[in-house]
Amino acid sequence: MSGVVRSLSRCLLPADATREAGGSKDRIRERDVVQEREARRKSREIDAMLARERRAVRRLVKILLLGAGESGKSTFLKQMRIINGKEFDKKALLDFRDTIFENIIKGMRVLEGGMRVLVDARDKLGIPWQNSENEKHGMFVMSFEGRGGVAVEPIEFQLYGLALDALWRDSGIQDAYARRSEFQLIS
Repeated sequence: MSGVVRSLSRCLLPADATREAGGSKDRIRERDVVQEREARRKSREIDAMLARERRAVRRLVKILLLGAGESGKSTFLKQMRIINGKEFDKKALLDFRDTIFENIIKGMRVLEGGMRVLVDARDKLGIPWQNSENEKHGMFVMSFEGRGGVAVEPIEFQLYGLALDALWRDSGIQDAYARRSEFQLIS
């Protein structure tokens, strides 16, 4: 019976209408085929991306570093980064520079404390400065006291180091150090 209805509808409808009805089905099928191809292509791209990520995660090594504060955990990681050829960006290098300066200045502060005692002992023992310029160096070194937490500029850092070096090389300080048994060096 459905065959009869089809043939009757073809007879009653104009020729263009029957072609359009069949054509629209073809267009719908073509559109569906194109959409399906596009969906498959996207699916393959996603699968490939997931496979790449899986391979990357398999190669990734995760470690948990445990230890007390200041035990060298971050230093270890930095060393691993350097050993494996990963470069530090400019900002990280500048941050490291400030940390390095700060650590060196902490060490210099210990020297400075000893230097202060030596300068005082030099005065008390009546030992003259070899170079009168070193009195200015001593004042400069003492001016750094209480600057904790403030970033030190490279030029200031160099001047600080040079001042400590000049003081240590002064024969008056060396003479006072040679007579260290006459006073308490550690303050």
